[in-house]
Amino acid sequence: MGVRIHPTAVVNSFAALGTDVEIGPFCVVEADTIIGDGCRLESRAVVKSGTTLGENNWVFEGAVLGGMPQHVHMPERPGRVIIGSGNVIRENVTIHRALDEEDATLIGDNNLFMANVHIAHDCRVGNNTIFANNAMLAGHVTVGDRAYVSGAVAVHQFCRIGAYAMVGGQAHIVKDVPPYVTVDGLSSYVVGLNQIGLRRAGFSTEAIAELKQAYRVIYRSGLSWKDILEQLRTKFSTGPASLFYQFLSTTTRGIIQERRTPQGVTLKLRRADDEDSDTAEWRVRITG
Repeated sequence: MGVRIHPTAVVNSFAALGTDVEIGPFCVVEADTIIGDGCRLESRAVVKSGTTLGENNWVFEGAVLGGMPQHVHMPERPGRVIIGSGNVIRENVTIHRALDEEDATLIGDNNLFMANVHIAHDCRVGNNTIFANNAMLAGHVTVGDRAYVSGAVAVHQFCRIGAYAMVGGQAHIVKDVPPYVTVDGLSSYVVGLNQIGLRRAGFSTEAIAELKQAYRVIYRSGLSWKDILEQLRTKFSTGPASLFYQFLSTTTRGIIQERRTPQGVTLKLRRADDEDSDTAEWRVRITG
């Protein structure tokens, strides 16, 4: 099928459009853009210069792709935005160009960006990820394949979120999130493996068991960082668990810690029938 452009849309003659492209009312497509076969732009979507869309992307109302980087030093010649195929980009999503003309903000394939998601300059997003409403990535953030970023999550610049990780709603990510783990939204700490996500992705019981073993080395062994890396390198050199060493050995910001009650903590529990007593209490010691 041919290209279908609504009469109210503004499409620059130097934009490259594939076949079976649909551009809705009041859209703007600037020069130096590429829109692949089967893409669909709903009303008021904006594709700015320096943006490449692969095939079969669906861009919803008000999304702005390829905006200038939000930076105090606005570059004269910014980089590009390169988006793969099969992505769903919902209402008012913003994806910004890289700072340097030799670089690009990269989005993979088959991702879902829900309403108001922000992807800043120089980010790298893999394949099959999900970003819920109002999630925000600062500049130079990397997100691995099949990661799930919940609503209103804010990710600090230069942080990484590993493959198959799940970040809970409203979490504040200021260090790297290892692959396969779950981050609690309230505390912003790791609370175990993303077992539901792993099962849905088809991981075997044996693979998940091995991931648990590697997780315990990282968070429960009490080893030094150097020894943790050595254990991961030697004991989990193959299979899905090998990704732990690859990820942790290349961190520059450190990793998010686990949310656990420290060993030896004493909790004081007052008896309900002695609320007025200063001395009536039970002591429960947490041992690990």
